[in-house]
Amino acid sequence: MGRKVRTAVIGGVFAVMVGGAGYGAYNVLSAVTDDGGSGGSDRVRSGPPVGSEIEETSTAFLTAWQEGRSGPAAALTDNAAGAEPVLTSFGTTAHLKDVRITPSKATGATVPFTVKATVSFGGKSRPLSYRSELTVVRGRTTGRALVDWRPSVVHPRLVAGDTLITGEAASPPIEAVDRDGTVLTEDRYPSLGPILDELRAKYGAAAGGSPGIELAVKHRAEGSADTTLLTLAEGRKGTLRTTLSARVQAAAEKAVAGYDESSVVAVKPSTGEVLAVANHRADGFNAAFLGTRAPGSTMKIISAAALIDAGLTTADGPATCPPEAVWQSQTFHNLKGMAPNLDATLSESFARSCNTAFVKFADDVRPDTLTKEAQDRFGLGRDNWKTGIPSFDGSVPASGGPDTAANLIGQGQVQLNPLNMASVTATAMTGRFRQPVLVSPKLDDRELATARGLPGATVSQLRAMMNRTATSGTAAQVMAGLGGSVGAKTGSAEVDGRSRSDSWFTGYRDDVAAAAMTQDGGHGVDAAGPIVASVLRAGG
Repeated sequence: MGRKVRTAVIGGVFAVMVGGAGYGAYNVLSAVTDDGGSGGSDRVRSGPPVGSEIEETSTAFLTAWQEGRSGPAAALTDNAAGAEPVLTSFGTTAHLKDVRITPSKATGATVPFTVKATVSFGGKSRPLSYRSELTVVRGRTTGRALVDWRPSVVHPRLVAGDTLITGEAASPPIEAVDRDGTVLTEDRYPSLGPILDELRAKYGAAAGGSPGIELAVKHRAEGSADTTLLTLAEGRKGTLRTTLSARVQAAAEKAVAGYDESSVVAVKPSTGEVLAVANHRADGFNAAFLGTRAPGSTMKIISAAALIDAGLTTADGPATCPPEAVWQSQTFHNLKGMAPNLDATLSESFARSCNTAFVKFADDVRPDTLTKEAQDRFGLGRDNWKTGIPSFDGSVPASGGPDTAANLIGQGQVQLNPLNMASVTATAMTGRFRQPVLVSPKLDDRELATARGLPGATVSQLRAMMNRTATSGTAAQVMAGLGGSVGAKTGSAEVDGRSRSDSWFTGYRDDVAAAAMTQDGGHGVDAAGPIVASVLRAGG
């Protein structure tokens, strides 16, 4: 070997340093390749890796990566084929040099480390520094101690299929501003980061900017915006006006920060403009716009509208609430502790969120009743929303069997997200479906989705039921203290294999409608409810 790797171990903290001619990397690699055994034994080890194996494997991997030997580094992982292209891109397409990787003390089998390097391209250079971590596991067939391969080992912003690339930016930079001209930045509004990337990818050129030189994550998913990691040369920013409200966005950011795996969207019912979108998730996913989850009892807004529009009942008409209801051999129950009421009206069962009252109507609806109501009245499920960034516009499929009943209470095959539910609430308020937008369609002449909306009589009944829910029903405690014209609906959606349900809540106050979802959050009032109330309070 032409270079020497010297490993210092001091108080359990070991540092990798590149020096003169070779010794350490060979010995460490040999020890790991021999499976940590003695005397050349063929015995395959089992159980979690021990401390010496964790140190040896992580040191050998980080040393090989630091020296640009992507093949040997990949061979020290449990997925060499997946690791090698990413490790190779580090020194090739990413144009990183003078790499120095310094591990810290291991916590169990996990080793944190710091990467420092220089990014050089087109005569421009800038230092790069970040932290990441790796975990050492036992190989399933060989018994070797290996690095558990994940692209995030190389950089925490990488996921499967991503690569690092340095060059002229794919899109010019933008300065996104809110509806009043306030500048929106990721530093001030953290969950807007991925959304600003998407806006830049689509509207950077239209906004009038020019690209700079950047180190970025190139995502595999078609249409996904690059994620900028470091700017070597600034491009010229173009100004992009959004429909967001900095004040409501700030409230949304603060609200979701209190609940893990939470998302919220606020819209202006009179226009369809999105006022806020915030996510607090470990994976950085924009679940507010792209999530696909069962909405639980918030779906009863659409179900109630369908029952009224079909002439099956009215807000003051019968909707009996028995302790249980059976549909095609599947038994449905209400929330624990809910007293039955065999004389209940639809308004009362809606406000109490009685599942069995809605399930009892499964005999009277067709498998496509909810589908047509969702599509024709609320604009859902046609895959034609054009908000300005990628979004999912809901799915309410025509489902037979037990799902005919389950769909009525937001379980079964129904899939929605907070954007969809905020729009549903806005439509229920105004009677008119206005497709949500984050950027004005005038900027790119895109055609927005349309739907018939709701009859006036249906709107007045929905508003009355939602107001009752907000003032004396399941949402009353959360909505207490909010003045003006208010309404709400709570929801909790059971998820297979999980002991806690997803928490859902949607509500309106004057000309603001908001909806939130917290995975594993429990009942609607436990997590999603406080988030929505905070946003509505700020929007008033």
